[in-house]
Amino acid sequence: MHRCDLLEQLARYETRHLDEAAFVQRARQFVATHPDTFYRHHLPAHVSASTWVVNPARSAVLLMHHRKLDRWLQPGGHADGDTDMRMVALKECSEETGVDLDHIRLLKDGIFDVDIHSTQEPHADAQEHHHIDIRYLVEIDDRIPVPGNEESFELRWVPIPLVARLSNSRSTLRMVDKTRRMR
Repeated sequence: MHRCDLLEQLARYETRHLDEAAFVQRARQFVATHPDTFYRHHLPAHVSASTWVVNPARSAVLLMHHRKLDRWLQPGGHADGDTDMRMVALKECSEETGVDLDHIRLLKDGIFDVDIHSTQEPHADAQEHHHIDIRYLVEIDDRIPVPGNEESFELRWVPIPLVARLSNSRSTLRMVDKTRRMR
């Protein structure tokens, strides 16, 4: 399992948020010591990738109302063995939004945010585990259709000041703060 790219990205990544800095350190240690971390069956944790999708004006973000989890989240998902986290994030963004990859612009080659959170799929045999979520910043033109797919109830462009009404997790609010600083 080739983990060097992710480990190098994590080593280069800097954040001003103390909670996130702790996540980065934990992620580096975990990925360095667990070769199978790119597979969803790896427990107690595994790597996932997601995108924080902004519009060109940086005034809104694209959130999806996740069907299984019944929560508003950014597009993302499991690596399923792929070690190129940028490509995993972009692929998941395209699949979950229904937007062709040609219309998804990676704004920063490196990591935008790192979060470690507990999750459990809502079915009887699911085991609680942690996602080490590696997040990338992308842009989609908010004038093009965003049809979504079967994984969500709805996709919605949410103005930055209103994001907390749909998702007020600490990690979402951290990404909102980062977005405000870009404007």
